[in-house]
Amino acid sequence: MTASAPILVTGATGFIASRIVEQLLAAGYWVRGTVRSLKKPGDVNRLRALPFAAEHLELVEADLTRAGSFDAPALGCEAVMHTASPYALTVNDPQTDLVNPAVNGTRAVLGACAKTPSVRRVVLTSSMAAVTDEPDSRYTLTEADWNTKSSLSRNPYYYSKTMAERAAWTFVGEKKPQFDLIAINPFMVIGPSLTAGLNTSNQVLVDIVRGTYPGIISLTWGFVDVRDVAEAHIQAMERPAAHGRYLCAGDTFTMRDIVQLLAEKGYQGLPRMPLDSPLASAIVRLAAFAESKGVRSYLRTHVGRVPRYDTSKIRRELGIEFRPVKDTILETMEDLKRWGHLPSR
Repeated sequence: MTASAPILVTGATGFIASRIVEQLLAAGYWVRGTVRSLKKPGDVNRLRALPFAAEHLELVEADLTRAGSFDAPALGCEAVMHTASPYALTVNDPQTDLVNPAVNGTRAVLGACAKTPSVRRVVLTSSMAAVTDEPDSRYTLTEADWNTKSSLSRNPYYYSKTMAERAAWTFVGEKKPQFDLIAINPFMVIGPSLTAGLNTSNQVLVDIVRGTYPGIISLTWGFVDVRDVAEAHIQAMERPAAHGRYLCAGDTFTMRDIVQLLAEKGYQGLPRMPLDSPLASAIVRLAAFAESKGVRSYLRTHVGRVPRYDTSKIRRELGIEFRPVKDTILETMEDLKRWGHLPSR
C-alpha cells in the first residue's frame, strides 16, 4: 500500500475503528473515515484531535442502511477497512435491528469497492461469533470453522455476524471483483477507548464491578486488546501474502480470574457467591429463562463452556503478538474511570 492514496475506514468513531484510524495516521497514511453524522461533535472531534489528523484525516457521512451511501467515500481509495456493524445482545427485532444492517451494509460497502478500480484490498471486521456460538473445550477452533447454530432466536447477534461474513465471501466468489478480501475474527475486544462510548465488551468489566452478576458465574472469554485488533487490520492490509480469515484472540480468562485480579488491586463491589461449579452452572442456565431473549441465549450457550482456539495463523502470517490479558484488563479499568463509566477510587 502507498501513503498517497486514502484508506477508507467505515464506522470510524467505533471502538475498534478509531484505533485503526489512530494507527493508520501514525503510520503516515491518509485516512477517510465514514460516520453516520457529522453533526454529533463529541466522538468526531476526538478523531480530529488525533496526531496527524489535521493533515491526513477526512471524515464523511455514510449510512449502512442508505443505498449508494459508500460509493463516494470509496472513490480513489486503495484499501477499505469495513468495521461498521450493529452490536447488541438483545434487540426488539433481530432481523431489522441486527441482520439487515450487518448483511446489507457489508454488501453495500463491497459493491462500492467493486465500482472503484483503485481498491485493491478490503479488510472486514468479523468476529469469533462467526466461528462459533457454543464453545467446546474438547475442540480447538481454527479459521476453517463456521458458526452453524445461531439463528434469529438463538444468539441473534452471532447470527448477524455470521451472515455478514458469509455474504462478504459470497460476494467475492460470485462477483470476482478486482480486490481481495481478508476477515479478522476477534473474540472479546477490550482496552482503552479513544471515544466516550462504552463498548459492549468493556461493559462486561463494568458489570462485574457494579454487582450486575449475582455471583461468580462459569463464563470464560478469549480476550484481545483493541490495539492488537487494530494492528491486525493494518498488517492484513499491508502484507501482500495475507489471505482468508484470521482468528484474533489472546489468552482465555474466566470471570473468577477477573474477580481475583481486581480484588488484588483493591476494587470493591465484586461478586462473591460461587456459581461456577457444575451444579451451579446448571442452575444459572435454568435461571437464564427469566432474562431477556438475547441474554438468555448467550448464557445458555456459554455458561460452563471453555473456548479453545488456534491463533498460530495470525501470529505467523501477520506477526501479531498479543498483549497480556491481565495488563489490558487493568488498563481498561483505569480508562473506564477516566471516561466516568466507573467511579474513581
